[in-house]
Amino acid sequence: LGTCGCAEGAVCGSDGRTYPSLCALRAENRAARLRGALPAVPVQKGGCGDAGTRSVGRLRGKYNFIAEVVEKVAPSVVHLQLFRRSPLSNKEIPASSGSGFIVSEDGLIVTNAHVLTNQQRIQVELQSGARYEATVKDIDHKLDLALIKIEPDTDLPVLLLGRSSDLRAGEFVVALGSPFSLQNTVTAGIVSTTQRGGKELGLKDSDMDYIQTDAIINHGNSGGPLVNLDGDVIGINTLKVTAGISLAIPSDRIRQFLAEYHERQLKGKAPSQKKYLGLRMLPLTLNLLQEMKRQDPDFPDVSSGVFVYEVIEGTAAENSGLRDHDVIVSINGQPVTTTTDVIDAVKDNDSLSMIVRRGNQTLFLTVIPEIIN
Repeated sequence: LGTCGCAEGAVCGSDGRTYPSLCALRAENRAARLRGALPAVPVQKGGCGDAGTRSVGRLRGKYNFIAEVVEKVAPSVVHLQLFRRSPLSNKEIPASSGSGFIVSEDGLIVTNAHVLTNQQRIQVELQSGARYEATVKDIDHKLDLALIKIEPDTDLPVLLLGRSSDLRAGEFVVALGSPFSLQNTVTAGIVSTTQRGGKELGLKDSDMDYIQTDAIINHGNSGGPLVNLDGDVIGINTLKVTAGISLAIPSDRIRQFLAEYHERQLKGKAPSQKKYLGLRMLPLTLNLLQEMKRQDPDFPDVSSGVFVYEVIEGTAAENSGLRDHDVIVSINGQPVTTTTDVIDAVKDNDSLSMIVRRGNQTLFLTVIPEIIN
């Protein structure tokens, strides 16, 4: 008569009984219907007393390698909530949120510099739900990296930095963070290119590069780790350009940032003062221009400039009138085509006279960069 294809281990029925197989439960149900009794429904694999055990099918156990990575990495990923004081009510209000990851057992945490902008208080929440106040230990706005510190009650699980220089296009990667304040959110994808920078991004005078991935990075994911299948950090989630194109700062840059911090601590030196504008920007390449035109038919009709991806709230850029998706075409009478042009202008001038395109408008704005430590 053949073999029953459902005879693959015990199952628990809704009647609370453990059946030797799904076949046995079905046979019992046929008999129950003949008696006019209520048939049982299979509610889980394994015996009814095995509710606390994990039953993983052959295919799930073989192919769910992403879940294994997440279980390993997630305890070291933190949620950041930033607060500031309202100038109207003088009450403390949430300003923004972001992500970070633990790099030392005593509470050092790496995140993005832009996550910490315009904050007066930083609260860190661990996966366990424990919350701590944090202080800023180091920040580099050019690299968009920051180091903060909490004082935990016990040693914390840490993430190790992998070598982004060893990364290959096509590798699986996992992005973890707290987009839209939804904690412990996971996305996965592949590495599209290991070095999206330099000439490709129009940064002719910059050695900064990015890892490009199709793993989704949304607002609040910033500062969270991008890890490989070994659970090693190979980048820090930084921004999403468009759907399917997200960028991460390589781990080799993070390693350099941490090494410089450690060296300054040994020498007793504090970070120097820097000028800060409060923009996240990209050079307006042909591909980016075409994508923005597709999304917004009113996008400025320009052939070059610097695209303002995001204006950080409460900064000199916002106070001057700059807005998301503006295009900066000149500063102090000089055309700008790369983000380096903007960075150099900020370094060399105390006041910036900008010509900005917004939709069909041409705006003339004056921006005075703020001095930060």
